[in-house]
Amino acid sequence: MARVVETVAEGIYLRESPRWHEGRLWFADWVAEKLFTLGEGGEKRLEASIASLPFSIDWLPDGRLLVVNARRNLLERREADGSFAVHADLSNLSKRGCNEIVVAPNGDIYVNNIDFEFPGGEFRPGFIALVRDGVGRRVAEGLAFPNGMAITPDGRTLICGESYSKRLTAYAIQPDGSLSEGRVWAQFEDGGPDGICLDAEGAIWTSLGPRAVRVREGGEIIERIELDRFCFATMLGGEDGRTLFMMAADWPGAIAGPDSAPTGRVYAARIDVPHAGYP
Repeated sequence: MARVVETVAEGIYLRESPRWHEGRLWFADWVAEKLFTLGEGGEKRLEASIASLPFSIDWLPDGRLLVVNARRNLLERREADGSFAVHADLSNLSKRGCNEIVVAPNGDIYVNNIDFEFPGGEFRPGFIALVRDGVGRRVAEGLAFPNGMAITPDGRTLICGESYSKRLTAYAIQPDGSLSEGRVWAQFEDGGPDGICLDAEGAIWTSLGPRAVRVREGGEIIERIELDRFCFATMLGGEDGRTLFMMAADWPGAIAGPDSAPTGRVYAARIDVPHAGYP
């Protein structure tokens, strides 16, 4: 069935790392170097200025916000007074800053890194790292542009998008936080996945070029939503977990800089199966 797609925010540059948290949609604008939230009614609020491209967010189990600051090569933690403290120095992992982050139910933190200069640099494989007790160590290697990540609600499986390999790769999470040898969760033909989220039936919504797709393990695409510009990430949220938010912008114009016209939009569509965290 065709979904009704609405524009809920615009006038932003490169929006990434969407998360639904405490009744609001959180997202990064990498070019503007700002962290914003949207309420259910679409009102936008500036949450923090973060001088980094890229940066990504998630939360510790105790509710504190984490930010991967690629420019400083740090994992930062927001304190109660709004200031940011160093949660972990990630420079031992690579001289290049990390990209995406996901926090496991037990509080283990996973970050990933494409590990080459983008855009324009020579490709080299990236990695996923575990951060535990303030120390990072690599736990998966050889990923072709690791991107969005998600962890199943039972905390046993981590799924990561590999944009250059056009696939989602799954890893079993071991008791010590390490990841077992990866397996192909889904292979795509028409684009590489970027930001992802899990729904309550175990399917994944991801971005593939100018569209959002819902895919089952094994690679069957069971729904597509076509957009008028490149989709960078997806997130399920809303009061009942059944609103799909899609972060989109012109590409590669989205990284032209703050002197250019912003083409970023947040699109939303009502879908049938809620986020994995909803009953």
